[in-house]
Amino acid sequence: MVKRFKIEILEEAAAFLDKLDEKSRDKVIYNIKKAEFSTDRELSKKLKGEIWEFRTLFNKTHYRLLAFWDKTNEIQTIVVTTHGFVKKTGKVPQSEIDKAERIRNHYFKLKRLRK
Repeated sequence: MVKRFKIEILEEAAAFLDKLDEKSRDKVIYNIKKAEFSTDRELSKKLKGEIWEFRTLFNKTHYRLLAFWDKTNEIQTIVVTTHGFVKKTGKVPQSEIDKAERIRNHYFKLKRLRK
């Protein structure tokens, strides 16, 4: 199997994972790693614009990590996880998508400044 992209976990997403119990955290990380090799819509889904979600259902709890694609490196695509939350409604709240978009914009602004 060929790895489709590399995962980069930003600080806020890492903090979310650190707050989860060990079994839940392991399941979320397992699903993210699995998504690197698979296009399974149970694992990831495009939400709106450039924002995607990594999806995990574990012990009747819906965990979400929002992310975006960074294709500026010609050698390897990076999927950057912005933050995570426990989903409690049918749809991902617009405020969470907006937050991911703000983090995405900030990420690319900093990347341009480093060049």
